[in-house]
Amino acid sequence: MRRGAMLSALLASLVCATAAVAPQRVAHASEVIELIPDERAGWSPSAMFSFARPGYYEDRKLRIETTPPGAKLDLFYVRASFQKRYEKAVAPVTVLLPKRAYAGKRDSVTIRAALDGYRIETVHVPVRGERDEVVIDLQPLANTLAAVSHTYFAGRAGLTFLTRVPAQVRVQTGDDGFTVVLGQTAGDAAASAMLDSVRNPFVEHVVSNQLGEDLLLQVKLADGHDAKQLGIRSRESQDTARGLHRYTIDMAPGGPASVERARGALGRIGAGDVGGCAATFDEALRRKLDRAELSRALTPRGEFTDPYLRAALKRLGEISGGAIRMEDGSSYRPGVPIELTAAATQAASAKGFLALLRAWARELEEPRYRTEALRSLVAPELAPDDFQRALGAAEAAEQSCRGA
Repeated sequence: MRRGAMLSALLASLVCATAAVAPQRVAHASEVIELIPDERAGWSPSAMFSFARPGYYEDRKLRIETTPPGAKLDLFYVRASFQKRYEKAVAPVTVLLPKRAYAGKRDSVTIRAALDGYRIETVHVPVRGERDEVVIDLQPLANTLAAVSHTYFAGRAGLTFLTRVPAQVRVQTGDDGFTVVLGQTAGDAAASAMLDSVRNPFVEHVVSNQLGEDLLLQVKLADGHDAKQLGIRSRESQDTARGLHRYTIDMAPGGPASVERARGALGRIGAGDVGGCAATFDEALRRKLDRAELSRALTPRGEFTDPYLRAALKRLGEISGGAIRMEDGSSYRPGVPIELTAAATQAASAKGFLALLRAWARELEEPRYRTEALRSLVAPELAPDDFQRALGAAEAAEQSCRGA
């Protein structure tokens, strides 16, 4: 008895150990869809020998999975090029088909799988065939919205979408806004977050939605504005340094009056706005910002802000003793066009330039848009929250300089 009990205990322990190390199969719940036409296929001579074929009178099931799972499936039962039944499902799914003996020689199931951010894939499965399981590997879209740049200054705004390859773009205008459709382009979390933060006097918000292979960017305009009033224009360019393609939509509702107002505000900026503790702010903000991004923002690149930045750089030289001074000790005369152009190519190193742009935004913009205007000029691709932290640190350094 004792020996039998010991043997039973040993066997039980071995069973438990085997169960512990054996791989566990995870059951995936899936729906069941019936895709059986109302009528059987017509008789054919091959039916005479169907009894000899294994599985011809067994229930026919087709298991469909996708990688990644969750794809939307369009299921078509096709007989002799005619659609006999259609169903929708979500992968994984089990599809009930007619028995092979009741299907025609040309009966097939067409499976079209679609998942947001992935290419649409289509698979054909003969109903009489032996294939009982289909796994569709979905491929990510080749193009991605890599970054978003939002610019607002002096009554004008621009939205730039940067993609890996040139996108197929469509712009659809409506009563309260417009929609930009980037064909065969996948969204990006960081770019979507940037779009969620877009605000200016005539854009209320921007919402991005992935619809299959297309990325929809819906721009809702603020009350009192419409797409025609904004004078919407689009243009394309290349960001050769990063290998990106730029698609920009410019909005210019203000016209010449906004330009004159900006010039007047720039003329009111004096030496006190860039010297003393303002210079401390300038240096601190420059340190907090990424130098490559700052250089990219301030260097002429075909944006509507280019003339404003050139005018601001010239004004900096005028109120700084007739010279634009760089961090490396070099200087340029603002009244000499060729030297002003040279200074513009390295504006990120111009001492006092960031302080001057802040002063200009304060003179020109409403209080709630001043920070956004400054961010648009010096860091248009930086998330507003990140820029606010950098700006806050620079202002704290300035306050410390003032002894506050």
